[in-house]
Amino acid sequence: MSEMDLDQLRAELDEFAKPEKKGGRSAREERIIAGFEDIQRFAREHGRVPQHGEDRDIFERLYAVRLDRMRTLEECRTLLAPLDDQGLLSEPIVASTDAISTDELRAALEGAAGSSDITTLRHVRSSVEKAAADEIASRIPAVNFEQFKPLLEQVSEELKSGLRQARRIETRGLDEIQVGTFFVVGGQIAYVAEIGEDFTTGYDRRDRRLRVVYDNGTESNVLQRSFQRALYRDEAARVITRMDAGPLFGDTLSEGDAESGTIYVLRSQSSHPYIAEHRELIHKIGVTGGKVESRIANASQEPTYLLADVTVVATYILANINRTKLEALFHRIFAPAQIDLEIKDRFGNPVRPKEWFLVPLAVIDEAVHAIRDGSITEKIYDPTTARLVAISR
Repeated sequence: MSEMDLDQLRAELDEFAKPEKKGGRSAREERIIAGFEDIQRFAREHGRVPQHGEDRDIFERLYAVRLDRMRTLEECRTLLAPLDDQGLLSEPIVASTDAISTDELRAALEGAAGSSDITTLRHVRSSVEKAAADEIASRIPAVNFEQFKPLLEQVSEELKSGLRQARRIETRGLDEIQVGTFFVVGGQIAYVAEIGEDFTTGYDRRDRRLRVVYDNGTESNVLQRSFQRALYRDEAARVITRMDAGPLFGDTLSEGDAESGTIYVLRSQSSHPYIAEHRELIHKIGVTGGKVESRIANASQEPTYLLADVTVVATYILANINRTKLEALFHRIFAPAQIDLEIKDRFGNPVRPKEWFLVPLAVIDEAVHAIRDGSITEKIYDPTTARLVAISR
């Protein structure tokens, strides 16, 4: 905890005196009883004991952890048995798989473990509890989520394919928090869509508001420091790398690059009426580790090439990149424009060739450059306008 956080905590607790013994009980015993009374109150209000689970309210999860702890400590069971008119301590203990962070767990166990007087006063929520409550309370259904959903889904796929990486958050300053940055926090992908102006808090600290959109369709208008704390508390939190392809592919190889294949764009010479009508717009995007000429040598005999000769209209040399994953990325970008065409193979069987898209060649070239400079993360393909368009925020 930073020095400023400690100062803030002390300020919040100034008006409270150190707990005195009541009825011969120690301060520790009073804290244990107070914590147990919170659990009893929850059980009366909800008709059940608090339970674990990521879908549960943060305070229910904390009460569940606290109750588990009380059940395992002989000292707690002996002290609380006369007060347990609901039979809470006699319930069987079930091992929890709920992933509560270290700080949250510490807050939950304060009443049972009695770690420090300053953080365990009754009716004074810890800074962790306050931050967690504020964070959850601020989540609302995301406005215009349909504009962010394709981008979040694309990032998820890029993580699965290896085109992006989720790495540990090492820096305390979290310089990574910028517009367009993706994080994994609380098991969800979070996208920093907007950042407000800097301002100074009551404790002379600089802060700013973030608009964070989550892949479950919610968003929050959260303080950057609160978002940072959420990342610190979550041991599984990660920052998702950008799509900075850099010199991974281009027209020529630079010194030291290792050639790994070629992306090629083809145009069909098929006489099929639909192909003939839209020939200048229908393209196949593929990849090969060998020569493109060899790859397409028997195009007229293969259904994947529409059983017709093809013309190579563009190529991009790959270097130091997984060509299969890059090809998959192209296909995901242009998936809304994939054509659904049925033809007959040489045996008369119907086939539906894939990897053919109704996309202008200039847009494919634009996508190549957008992947190279990383800006593809800010764009989606709009088949109604046949353009790559920026994600609206």
